[in-house]
Amino acid sequence: MTANPLPAPAFTLGGFLRDRRGRLAPAPNAAGRRRTPGLRREEVATRAGVSVTWYTWLEQGRGGPPSDEVLERLARALELDATGREILFLLGQQRPPPLSPASVAAVTPALQRVLDAYPNPAIVKTPTWDVVAWNDVANRVLGDYAAIPASERNVLRRMFGYPAIRAALPHWEADARFALAVFRMDIARAGVSADALALAAELQATSADFRRLWAENDVLTHWVGRKLFDHPVVGPFTLETSAYSVDGAEGLTMVLFTPLTPADAAAMGRLLADEAAAVASA
Repeated sequence: MTANPLPAPAFTLGGFLRDRRGRLAPAPNAAGRRRTPGLRREEVATRAGVSVTWYTWLEQGRGGPPSDEVLERLARALELDATGREILFLLGQQRPPPLSPASVAAVTPALQRVLDAYPNPAIVKTPTWDVVAWNDVANRVLGDYAAIPASERNVLRRMFGYPAIRAALPHWEADARFALAVFRMDIARAGVSADALALAAELQATSADFRRLWAENDVLTHWVGRKLFDHPVVGPFTLETSAYSVDGAEGLTMVLFTPLTPADAAAMGRLLADEAAAVASA
């Protein structure tokens, strides 16, 4: 059995707080001799704007789960990076920290290379379902993202506002209901932002179908499903969708579309071949 690389106390909130407190150097003009390295409890409490008693209870495992606000203050007081902040929330509340629109990461060249290497359609989306990256196959199968304004590269706007996309989805009603249920969960996990509220308000104002399905208040925790496309040239084919959080890129989700059967793969292959031939002859 492999030995655990971390001492047991680090797996508790109190142990993690003590460990990180011990790693910080006191101010050069801090008074008094210190028996142990790092900051005193009262110094961390002052930095975080909480009482010394409450902070002491947290290190002792007392007082119940701290609020989001307290954990955010402690993350700043202890000078935690993004990973340290995540661990703080996992230990304090048994869940990851909430996201904010400003914290959504940028698409790195490495992530784009992963998309480009995937042989089937693949996109990267934000918690508000803006498509911020895609590969060439997605461009050719799902829609020409590069040719439309950035503000229109949103899965929900396209689903509820583009008649051509609706016409290409024989099971549009089920697809739309599924999408809204996952979207509702995505924005709840991320912390309901002004951008998410604005998008929902916009679509409620412009789409009766969105208003109807949004009122159902369905939620789904995982985006794994199937989507049937009906193309005028190659006919119907089904893609299976699966979503993965991008490690180290807060707020980004990579969605992969994979042909369900060999027949589906052959139909998508014919579609790509027809498009390539059309481009070559243009």
